[in-house]
Amino acid sequence: LGKRWRFSLYYYLLLFLIFSILQATLFSGVDAEEISYSRFRQEVAEGQVRRVVITDRLIYGERVAEGDEVDNADPTGTPAPGAAGGSDETEGSDTLEVPARPAPWHLGHLWKQLTGGGSGGEASGAQVQRRRFTVVPVKDPDLVPLLLAHGVDFRARIESRWLQTVIMNWIVPFGILFLIWGALIQRMGKGPGMLSIGRNRARIYEVDEEARVRFSDLAGVDEAIEETREVVEFLHDPSRYERLGAKLPKGILLVGPPGTGKTLLARAIAGEAGVPFFSLSGSDFVEMFVGVGAARVRDLFDEAKRRAPCIIFIDELDAVGKARVDGSGIPGVSNDERENTLNQLLVEMDGFDTSAGVVLIAATNRPEILDKALLRPGRFDRRIVLDRPSHAGRVAIFKIHTRKLRLGDDVDFEALAAQTPGMVGADIANVCNEAAILASRRNSDTIDMADFQAAIERTIAGPQRKSRVVSPHERRRIAHHEAGHALIGHLTPGADPIQKVSIIPRGEGALGYTLQMPLEDRYLMSRTELLDRIRILLGGRAAEEVTFGEVSTGASDDLEKASQIARQMLQVYGMGEAAPNLSLVQQSGPGFLSQGWQKAPVSERLEEAMDAEMVAIIDGCYKQAVAALRAHRDRLDRLAATLLDKEDLGRKEVEELLGDKPSAPPWGSPVAEAGSVDAP
Repeated sequence: LGKRWRFSLYYYLLLFLIFSILQATLFSGVDAEEISYSRFRQEVAEGQVRRVVITDRLIYGERVAEGDEVDNADPTGTPAPGAAGGSDETEGSDTLEVPARPAPWHLGHLWKQLTGGGSGGEASGAQVQRRRFTVVPVKDPDLVPLLLAHGVDFRARIESRWLQTVIMNWIVPFGILFLIWGALIQRMGKGPGMLSIGRNRARIYEVDEEARVRFSDLAGVDEAIEETREVVEFLHDPSRYERLGAKLPKGILLVGPPGTGKTLLARAIAGEAGVPFFSLSGSDFVEMFVGVGAARVRDLFDEAKRRAPCIIFIDELDAVGKARVDGSGIPGVSNDERENTLNQLLVEMDGFDTSAGVVLIAATNRPEILDKALLRPGRFDRRIVLDRPSHAGRVAIFKIHTRKLRLGDDVDFEALAAQTPGMVGADIANVCNEAAILASRRNSDTIDMADFQAAIERTIAGPQRKSRVVSPHERRRIAHHEAGHALIGHLTPGADPIQKVSIIPRGEGALGYTLQMPLEDRYLMSRTELLDRIRILLGGRAAEEVTFGEVSTGASDDLEKASQIARQMLQVYGMGEAAPNLSLVQQSGPGFLSQGWQKAPVSERLEEAMDAEMVAIIDGCYKQAVAALRAHRDRLDRLAATLLDKEDLGRKEVEELLGDKPSAPPWGSPVAEAGSVDAP
């Protein structure tokens, strides 16, 4: 990718300023001897001065040549005839011209240096130049009578300095202001310059075999690759599709959670097709000046057409493609500049020819807020979803990101994929890098399975904070709290197995953690399973009550998660008694960024009934957890004592301490007990 050179007015202003400074400091003034005023009066009195020119800044004079004489003037002040002598070098010249100081590279000066200056005329001119002088004038009312008395030919001259005045009063000050303003505009807009503010800011990636991304560098997005493979084939061989009348899709919209590989997929499409790749963000079109965004859109498509076939990739399309609103009655809702940019984008997508080989690919995490006109067929013809990878996809992603790593013999990709449900490609890449860092920290030659497991825990719960000092009483409470989570999870049939229990502080506020990992990907959950999750979350606080007779603030995060599950059961999934089979939200899903549910307006009576039912569900699950822990108090104390001794317990150690997993829960049917609550 080569940087394009652009001429700017700044270069000419800078050169002009440099030349002006050189002229003012090195080559200003005249090429003549400067004498004092007293010496000037003395030479006039001695009759050595032939003529002078008086200006407001300097007095230019010429002495009498050797052999000439200057007669004194008559009393009337009129110079005597022939007083000027017969100087042949000045005869016929009525004015005194004192040349300016030449630069070393002046053409006339260089010519004299080359020719040697040996001719008689040039020698005579040099003699005349040596007789000339300059004087800085002072206020002297006797000067004119003195010149008249000694027959000096004198005259006054008004020097025109309009060019200097224009330069110093207008060009230089406004040029400095112009440079400062341009620098501020460039810093605010982070653009290439003020005169190119309407140019697009796309980074152009040419075909580079070393940095080329291919479909083999992607994993977990097999369906998306199949959808986009046709675009690659169309760019390679358009005649294959055009013979049947097919047209190249104008736009492809990639949607999905952050980190699923939308940008990487777009680069892989360009790499497979072997065409230039224009990459920019939606925010690159947004500027403080009106009309700049639309100008950048036009410039982007014009340049893409010149480089066709090519691919344009706009990341975070929602920054410029948000739905247009009227805004009447809602001040500040409308954004005219962003809407102008969106309108220009819509016009360009309608205007460019599909046969030109320009494909527009855009990515966003918020497709629900995009303008409907942008999503219609003919603009974005295809919408490809890149969701979180499945178990097999995570296995393939681990293999890709560990290609250049030195792995130990015990690394099991299947186990790693099972321990990372819900992670996307960016998360897995971070896990692999963390594992390599942890292995390097202990000076190991290979990256072992233990390093990957430590990296997963570090990614999920944060780094260990062994420096945090916990009192023995609080440490014992934390051990029983985590043991309560683990025991309730062990007693729950069908619950995710306990992978690790620890009382080592991690992250910002976690004093301990219990890690559960599913054996398979889950997409649906029953009412019973949701109640089991609430019961496991409340197991830590229940253990504190059973052991110490009171609860602490350590269960704040558990209570928040349990309350959220109960609230979604009643308001989103319609699992309540007060409003069975009724969803009380306006949005069908939380979106790819896990935004909160938009609750629909309900009556006060229904709101009170659902609040009471949610309290009953939480209270019923909590009482069941307390009863189960009291019934298995020996297991609870044994697990807590082992945690106090070892601080970390793995899956096998937990199973050895707690025994076999029961086939039925000790609290009976959760549907009949915790779930069946009377609605008020």
